[in-house]
Amino acid sequence: MATERDHLHRCLDRATAHLDPPLAVVDLDAFDANATALVGRAGGKPVRIASKSLRCRALLDRALARPGWQGVMTYTLAEAIWLVRGGVTDDALVGYPTADRQALAQLAAEPELAAAICLMVDSTAHLDLIDAVAPAGSRAEEIRTCLDLDASWRPLSGTFGGRLHIGTRRSPLHSPAEAGALAAAIAQRPGFRLVGLMSYEAQIAGLGDAPPRQSVRGATIRLLQRRSYRELAHRRAAAVAVVRDHADLEFVNGGGTGSIALTAADPAITEVTAGSGLYGPTLFDAYRSWRPRPAAFFALPVVRRPTARMATLLGGGWVASGPASRGRLPTPWLPPGLRLTRLEGAGEVQTPLTGTAAGSLRIGDRVWFRHAKAGELAEHVGELHLVESGRVVGTVPTYRGEGRAFL
Repeated sequence: MATERDHLHRCLDRATAHLDPPLAVVDLDAFDANATALVGRAGGKPVRIASKSLRCRALLDRALARPGWQGVMTYTLAEAIWLVRGGVTDDALVGYPTADRQALAQLAAEPELAAAICLMVDSTAHLDLIDAVAPAGSRAEEIRTCLDLDASWRPLSGTFGGRLHIGTRRSPLHSPAEAGALAAAIAQRPGFRLVGLMSYEAQIAGLGDAPPRQSVRGATIRLLQRRSYRELAHRRAAAVAVVRDHADLEFVNGGGTGSIALTAADPAITEVTAGSGLYGPTLFDAYRSWRPRPAAFFALPVVRRPTARMATLLGGGWVASGPASRGRLPTPWLPPGLRLTRLEGAGEVQTPLTGTAAGSLRIGDRVWFRHAKAGELAEHVGELHLVESGRVVGTVPTYRGEGRAFL
């Protein structure tokens, strides 16, 4: 592994020698290999790309041009409108409910947007908000909606007051009956059309089952994931059946990079979502079933040598969202043999590094990092340099580089 990383280190340094860090690159060879692998793991079901994991229109285009990729899951309505108007997609599923009144007004006023964009809802309060912005009679088209079925596992339901909750806190729709009740309400509500159902099993897709040096914890996670999946598959099938009594569903969406093969095997699922696996951030190093090739990196310059065994970089505090822990910090990756210090970690304006390789670094050298999560890397840079076959073949703007900051 060290030999492969040494080769990658030389390749990235050589390809970007004419550029000054901080900078970010995407290895297109790895990106394309990951895109092919994800489609293969989907077992013939289309893969909807999660835009928040890329945050770069050029790379969204690249993935969508490949066989097996179809549609985009966006993270805000404003982003979905921008991508549809920009020609990136005509099939945008907004992955989270929206309270953006300005964007809702645009959606309701433009037939092309209404036909291309589907809103996530999990309560009649979402319908009320939309009606308050644009009453049904004033809309150019019906508003397309998707139910968000909560995929968390609640073992021992009713015991301990039903407070045992494994998974993220998303939708209030947990039971098939709850999903059916909202589906019935949408069917009776003028100006809305229910076309989809989604359930994101974060406790499976977003939780690594092989944490390093934690074999007992890994075994526990795998046991919980197996039991959670069995419960969800049964409950999701029942929910889909109930909802179909009130709507002609066009799709049933689920999964993420970490569960794509498992989710795609569920007969109730018609499409899966993935995105992080294209970049291969460090959070996916803790998965047994499949680990994407690292494809996204960022480089920082060495600007200080406080001791003979330490090198300090400019910047570095590109910390991932989620529960605060060392696992959310970026990882110094190239050259191998570097580590963050416990007292400073990755800092806003400087990041000291120790380790076997630190003593050989000189002022002006660059250190390559991998981000803990995928698309959040793009919030720190205005452009991504595309490397292919050992050379930079293009430079493309991130959302930030195009002056867009949606969340």
